[in-house]
Amino acid sequence: MNSSSKFSTDERFGRHRRLLIVVALAFAACAACAAVLIGVFAWAVDDVETDLLDQEMNCCWEAGATPAWMSGQLGIRIPEAASDRRAGYKVGERHDTGLLSFVLPSKEAETYTGRLLPEDTTLIGNFHPKEKDYRPAAAFSHLGLAEPETLVRGLRQVSLCPDDLDSPEGTYLRRCVDLFAHEFRPGTTRVYVRSTIEPGVTPPPASPGP
Repeated sequence: MNSSSKFSTDERFGRHRRLLIVVALAFAACAACAAVLIGVFAWAVDDVETDLLDQEMNCCWEAGATPAWMSGQLGIRIPEAASDRRAGYKVGERHDTGLLSFVLPSKEAETYTGRLLPEDTTLIGNFHPKEKDYRPAAAFSHLGLAEPETLVRGLRQVSLCPDDLDSPEGTYLRRCVDLFAHEFRPGTTRVYVRSTIEPGVTPPPASPGP
């Protein structure tokens, strides 16, 4: 083989290698751009979803839903010894939701729930807890509280309806409720109540500030 043929072959090989390098660089650049665009799109979608979720979580709460009013609507009588009473009422598209919470000494909470439950019913543990970021449509976080469905230690729960509920406190119950009792520190229990309510119930106007 003469020298001119060898140079021609080397030149072709060099051109092919440079072409492969250019193609590889172009592909890498396109892949990087695509990754950036996907990342930006995913961030934008996540940001929009977060904003919509925040709007939904903060929307449609009635300011006049006091613990006393909610107690009357649900038929859950609040013991006189209860402290840190909180309530919320959220209007929904298909149904409304009422929230009620208060704190009792654990022995009094035990007595109270015992008078509420029928003889054949007991509070059970939360064997299938929700994740810590669980956010139901009507969340107790609106009242500055943790969601009871995410709690495990010290939490017991039950669902009750007023039909044929003839226990001493159950006779006052007006609506089906999910009830949670959480001993969040030794000797102190917070009671949570959540109820689905048919549309049309109107809380009283919020009382004017001082």
